[in-house]
Amino acid sequence: MSGRLVVCPTPIGNLEDVTLRVLAALREADVVACEDTRRTRVLLDRYGVRARLVSYHERNERARARELVARMRDGAVVALVSDAGMPLVSDPGFVLVRETVAAGLAVEVLPGPSAVLTALVASGLPAERWRFAGFLPRKGAALVDALRAPETLVAFESPRRVGTTLRALADLDPDRPVAVCRELTKVHEEVVRGTAAELAERYAGEAPRGEVVLVVGPGPEEAANLDAALAALRRLVEAGAKPRPAATVVAELTGVPANRLYRALQEG
Repeated sequence: MSGRLVVCPTPIGNLEDVTLRVLAALREADVVACEDTRRTRVLLDRYGVRARLVSYHERNERARARELVARMRDGAVVALVSDAGMPLVSDPGFVLVRETVAAGLAVEVLPGPSAVLTALVASGLPAERWRFAGFLPRKGAALVDALRAPETLVAFESPRRVGTTLRALADLDPDRPVAVCRELTKVHEEVVRGTAAELAERYAGEAPRGEVVLVVGPGPEEAANLDAALAALRRLVEAGAKPRPAATVVAELTGVPANRLYRALQEG
């Protein structure tokens, strides 16, 4: 096959979460571009994969991208990995993907582990509409703007800043539902759920250990939209409309997802 880029997600904690397709791609690649060659080597050694590794990180990605694209033009297959999860998602890789596309070369993206999706599902918070914010901003005004997101918000946060961020959220809306997802897929995995006020108090004195993903539930505006749309759906059903078609019509008028409306209706 002609030269191409294969984007390979890697485990976010548990090495057993790597997929068979990713392992095959790493074995077959002419070169593996990785954020930290030492971290990637641990994974490859676990599965007996021998591969040529080159570093690809924030400090060298422009120069390295040009080099790798040149190799792909000559027919090489390049696999791209980050330290954990999907490359480009708050990790290096965008420059290489962009340059590969610009060169008219193929980009193949393999499915696999993602801390973002794992946290979103584990949080138990609405997942029909959500926003990924990457790492939350540190400045007060920018942080407040990010936390005002009307839909469910998923973000990475430094353990040292979890208490501060939750306090800022509690000041905005103390009853906002939150989940602090820690060390996902690892031995000490923990998901703590509660209101912003409750969790701000919990983490005020002691920062959580390990890697943290925050999931913040929909804001008051989103909740109000759901309530109004659900009320309209109930009136239609009471008038004789079938629930699913009615939910579709209300969704088109309000922007609230039909599946979410139908589920809320069934839950009473």
